[in-house]
Parts: sequence; structure tokens; C-alpha cells
Amino acid sequence: MKTSEIISRAVMAKRQLSLLDTEKKNRALMAMADSIEDNIDYILSQNNKDMEAAKGKISDVKLDRLLLTEDRIKGMAEGIRDVVKLPDPVGRIITERVTADGLNLRKVGVPLGVIAIIYESRPNVTSDAAALCLKSGNVCILRGGKEAYASSHAIVEAMRQGLEKEGLSAELVSIVDETGHESAMELMQAKGQIDLLIPRGGAGLIKNCVENASVPCIETGTGICTIYVDESADIDMALNIIDNAKTQRPSVCNAEEICLINRGIAESFLPRLKERLVDKRSEAGKEPVELRLCPESARIISGVPAGDNDFDTEFLDYILAVKVVGDVKEAVEHIAVHSTHHSEAIITETAAAADYFTTSVDSAAVYVNASTRFTDGGMFGLGCEMGISTQKLHARGPMGLEELTTYKYVVTGTGQVRK
Repeated sequence: MKTSEIISRAVMAKRQLSLLDTEKKNRALMAMADSIEDNIDYILSQNNKDMEAAKGKISDVKLDRLLLTEDRIKGMAEGIRDVVKLPDPVGRIITERVTADGLNLRKVGVPLGVIAIIYESRPNVTSDAAALCLKSGNVCILRGGKEAYASSHAIVEAMRQGLEKEGLSAELVSIVDETGHESAMELMQAKGQIDLLIPRGGAGLIKNCVENASVPCIETGTGICTIYVDESADIDMALNIIDNAKTQRPSVCNAEEICLINRGIAESFLPRLKERLVDKRSEAGKEPVELRLCPESARIISGVPAGDNDFDTEFLDYILAVKVVGDVKEAVEHIAVHSTHHSEAIITETAAAADYFTTSVDSAAVYVNASTRFTDGGMFGLGCEMGISTQKLHARGPMGLEELTTYKYVVTGTGQVRK
């Protein structure tokens, strides 16, 4: 089906969804989750096609993002069920007051309408996006990357089966068949039909959407996340946090890419950092982290000299840029220049340093003594997420149900006329 026809059908399906109450939406979500589990074998077979086609063309880390297992598919279904448990943002009274003229003025949550999501090789985004859109009363159009074409289509087929079992239009959740540049541009330019466009992927995708979209667009995702280790830091805590933030899943946007070390502890801390991320991982048969070092840190430990762009790169791999700084103020200044305003952390035992950092760092999530890996809709209690907004208007940080709604004013009077 042509992309233009998919858009038209989505617009027509909007009214049906706007009339569904919470109970009916939740039943539909449960049916979608059940159908995904019923189709595990088919989804795995389609994912295997994607994996075979991608081998040798993308890195092992990115292959892991593409890979589906039975447990991961069950996790996707469970993520949909988690959304069922969340409060419905549609119809909620945000504020209510009576004006001087005696009008009852209510600010009420309402759906945006039709939301398009352009994303790359992460099949789980397919189910997360569909679940959040449906619960928030929005029709969704998905446009996945070519690497995950078969997987994403299989997941959508399963969810549409669930919708139809509940007597609902399959057009409430649709996926674009075309993966060329033209289909993406059609979504970006569908002004008056698509109410919001959300790109979820690498810097190139996001930049393309932000620069070319005529529909409202939310900038998401790119994460050059920094952890600063203060002079007063608990060293064991710092090593545990950095290890988690860098190596647990390096291919995601909330993984650490830059480590800043206070000069006062650099001589003692850097050898332990290398031991933890490089030596011990090699001994255990795990992929070691490549440390890209500023000149000062390179005089203390061995590694790769940092290049001109290494502190401005989202590696999404086992690579960490390392720099020695004088104090928390210099760390904040570095972050201001190099950050994508996603997630940053300070490891410190000094309240004044923590306060300065959290006040001064202008990112969507700022942590004290915790891993940046927690910047995630599930971890924030949102069930799952549509993406992580790095802009400030409308939505910031992990985007859940409320961020997929807008509001309208409902005004009730008793015959008032304006004088």
C-alpha cells in the first residue's frame, strides 16, 4: 500500500479511536499483547530474516539491538500490559476554575490525533509506540528501518489481529511498506493529516526530520551522556556506575559516552578505571572498552589518544572518551559545550557539588550517584516510552502517555454573554 493511502486511512480511523473509553482501549491493548505472544514463532522467523540480511553490514552491538528472542518478545507483550495499568490521560481534568463571569473553565486532556514515528533497527519500538499511542487515543503510523523491515511488519500484523478481534479497525496501528527516502518525506510533509512526527534513531535521522518536516516534530534520542567523577566520590560506587552506564547495553541512547575525572583523584582513579573496563573484561572474555584519552589522562594510563570529535560523538559501542577536569565547574562547562542535553551524572559525596551540578546542567535528566541507564520510560514508571525528548517545548525526557496528549478548554456557562 502506498504511504499516502496509509496516511489517509489513519486519518479516517481517528474518529473511531476518539470515541473509545478507557475500558475498551485497555481490552484492545490486552488483545494486542496476547496476539504478539500467540505469534512468537512467526515473529522470530521474520526476525531471523532480518538478522541474516544484516550480518556483516552492521556492528555486533547494533545486531543485538535488532535481535529478538522469545523472552524479548514476551517482554514486549508485557510492556503493553504495563500500559494498560496506567491512568488514561484522555479526559483528565488538568485544571478547573470558575471565572469572574461565572463560567466553569476546565482544561481537559485530549489526544493529538495521528502520530507518525520514524525509527531505525529496534523492533521493540514497534510495540511500545503502538501501545502508548492507542492508550492516549492516538492513531499511529510506524515507519521502521529497512534492517528491521520483516520483524516490524510481523509485530504490526500481530497487533492488528488483536485489534480486529476486539471489533476495531486495524488502521488504528499501521506500518509503512516503503523504506525509501520518499516515504519518510511523505510523513514529514503530511501537514494537516499527521499531527505529530517523532523520529527515534541516530543523529542523521533526527536532523533530517527536524530540518525537513512541515508537521510538528519532536527532537529525540541522540545521547552524548557524560558522567563526572568528583574529587569526593566513593571510588567503588563510581566504578560500578560507570561500568553499568557504559557496558550494560552500549548501543542505547542513555549509555555513557564521556567520563570526566576530577584532577585531584585522576592519578589513583584512572588506573582502576582501566583495570575495570579494559583489563578485567579482557580476562573474562568480554569485549574491552576502548578508552580514548585526553593528553593528561594519557600520561597516567594507556589507551587511544582522543581525536578532535571524540567528545562530540555518540559511539553506541564499547568506546569511552575520557578527560581530566579541574573541578565541578569545569565539568559543567565541558558538558554545556559537548552535551546533547540527554542525561548526565555526577558521582560525589559533597552536597554543594551535587547542587551546583544539578542546577547548572541543562539536560533532560540529571543524576547524582546513579547510572544514566535509568533514563527510560519503563524505569521512570511510564510503562514504556515513545522516545526521549532532548528539546524543551511540549515534552522533555522519556515520553509517556501524557506527552502524547494536548488539551482543550471546556467552558460551561448558564447563559452568560460578554459585555
